[in-house]
Amino acid sequence: MPAAPAPAMPAVPPNPQAAVSIRGLFKRFDRKIAVNGLALDIPIGSFYGLVGPNGAGKTTTLNMVTGLLVPDAGTAMILGRDVWSDVNTAKRMIGVMPQPDQIFDRLTGLQLLVYAGMLRGMSRDETMRRAKDLLNAFDLAQAANTMVTDYSAGMTKKICLASAMIHSPRILVLDEPFESVDPVSSANLKDILIEYARTGGTVIISSHVMSLVEKMCTHVAVINNGQVRAAGTVDEVAAGEDLEDRFLQLVGGRHEAAHLAWLDGGGPDDPARGQTGRPVDQPDAGSTGAPADGMRGER
Repeated sequence: MPAAPAPAMPAVPPNPQAAVSIRGLFKRFDRKIAVNGLALDIPIGSFYGLVGPNGAGKTTTLNMVTGLLVPDAGTAMILGRDVWSDVNTAKRMIGVMPQPDQIFDRLTGLQLLVYAGMLRGMSRDETMRRAKDLLNAFDLAQAANTMVTDYSAGMTKKICLASAMIHSPRILVLDEPFESVDPVSSANLKDILIEYARTGGTVIISSHVMSLVEKMCTHVAVINNGQVRAAGTVDEVAAGEDLEDRFLQLVGGRHEAAHLAWLDGGGPDDPARGQTGRPVDQPDAGSTGAPADGMRGER
């Protein structure tokens, strides 16, 4: 069966007053539709969470919004500018946190930040000044001359975020920023992001952790099968319920736990079990429970 055609552009135009305005975004990989006519407005100054199950289309959407992936149809605007009509200008307004496997980890932390700044067209002097400020802010000054490949997972996340912030973007786009990060580093990252949003920056994160989204974000969009199922403030989307429960209602997929008769908390070494793993007083299937003739006691 051929894949569905790209949807027609919607009548509602993009919102030029939004930090990000998406209309009719569509992307297909071979026969798989990853994003299917998605529309969304992200307000300036919001801390916006994109949530959805694996394969929902979150990362594909973010890649199209940030100019990393060309959409098959639709429009994405950054602060009133069409991303794909003026990619370079749009990219200068966005800071994208790279994944740890996408950075040059054979550079030191300082070298990586200087490289990121100069790649954005900044002067070496200004880049060096900001790099040192960021290393101090992220508690990485002592590791400035250490190669990133020797950083811990938390340190690597911090240097990745720092590299996304060095050109002072108006929008930060972060894909699973707290994954594999220890609680101390995670708290430090959260504080920096909250302060950035407080000063007028817009933060967009994708996450699977509902409690984090509920605590940190001002707004949230639930995405499933490449479409927005609900969007608005966290309170609006939660609709008086726990956000995780509301999320499960919107995306479905929760099943009653399968009953595994053998999974009852007692292992095969439990004294109450025989070598078969079943309780010692439970006969084998088909057994009458009586001892075999050759095993009867003498009378």
